[in-house]
Amino acid sequence: MLHVLYLVHDVSDPAVRRRITMLRAGGAQVTLAGFRRTANPIADIEGLRPIDLGGTRDGRFGQRLAAVAKAAVSIGSKLGGMPKPDVIVARNLEMLALARRARSAFGASVPIVYECLDIHRLVLRNDVLGKALRATERFLARDVKLLVTSSPAFIANYFKPFGQVAAPIELVENKYFEAATIVPGAAEADESPVGPPWRIGWFGALRCRRSLELLADFSRRMEGRFEIVLRGRPALSEFPDFHGFVEAEPWLSFLGPYRNPEDMAAIYNDVHFSWAIDFFEAGQNSEWLLPNRLYEGCRFGAVPISMGNTETGRFLKQQDIGVLLPQASPEALEAALGKMEEHRFARLKGRVLARNPRTWSYDRSDCRALVERLRSLTAVPGSFAAEALA
Repeated sequence: MLHVLYLVHDVSDPAVRRRITMLRAGGAQVTLAGFRRTANPIADIEGLRPIDLGGTRDGRFGQRLAAVAKAAVSIGSKLGGMPKPDVIVARNLEMLALARRARSAFGASVPIVYECLDIHRLVLRNDVLGKALRATERFLARDVKLLVTSSPAFIANYFKPFGQVAAPIELVENKYFEAATIVPGAAEADESPVGPPWRIGWFGALRCRRSLELLADFSRRMEGRFEIVLRGRPALSEFPDFHGFVEAEPWLSFLGPYRNPEDMAAIYNDVHFSWAIDFFEAGQNSEWLLPNRLYEGCRFGAVPISMGNTETGRFLKQQDIGVLLPQASPEALEAALGKMEEHRFARLKGRVLARNPRTWSYDRSDCRALVERLRSLTAVPGSFAAEALA
């Protein structure tokens, strides 16, 4: 059984849980180690007890650098009680630095995989800091065996033009994970509530102040014909007063966090549209990404709303689904959605449900393929079970 050491920047990130689930469904044994954004260590992620590398703070670059430096000193002792892994997967640049330290602690040539699912705005700067970060990434990635990323636009706009990573690239999209085998043509039943009011769901990592203000302006303009439902984890560092803002808006509601995948069907079946727009790093990462909410919403029949000039918009145009905006304004939203009625919505949703479900989801066969790809990086496949018993 392939043993994967998974080093992550935030063990409580829902996307980390999804990747662990995929690796284990594919037949791998996973050891999880990483930082946390909580006050106290996290005891359990999918039945795993994470190896705690300390706390970090969202948006605090200097503090995170200090935490990485501190962890680099102690990571050998923290990993000392575990068997040698077959592969180390490092999620994000800061963990790539620690992956090399971890490999040294095992005293063996363990292949390193660099998983980069966002291109941080700091590495795109043209000043001394940006150039230094890119040089650091090239240095740390000089001998990685595989780059895993989630959008073709990341490759086309960053990794290839900047020459950051020479390793082969594996595209692993942010798709929803299905425990059961995906059967093409097995569409979900239409369980959307009857509108109006029409509900737009903005779910996941809520970090875009411009989206919040745009949706608030639009809902006020519509005077109750549209409601905005927010769920997930708001990045409070990006909003002066997120909860106060939402409470003051008559047609906005924040319903707290949710569990993925347990709650996904319920939360998306409660809305008509999914907000697949992010201006957090406009012109850069936000324009290039294919977000989790795109796949999750479409998987359960919510009609996606996106900007037409983004990678998400181009993807939806290829699929001939969704509502694409020419500009980010309440007026553009009103022109696109304001006259919504049942027959038009049924057509929009029908096109989403008609797509092959594999467009939105991975199943166990995809998980096995991912694990086999990781196994292929190992010259002499390791055995977690054998080493654990030794």
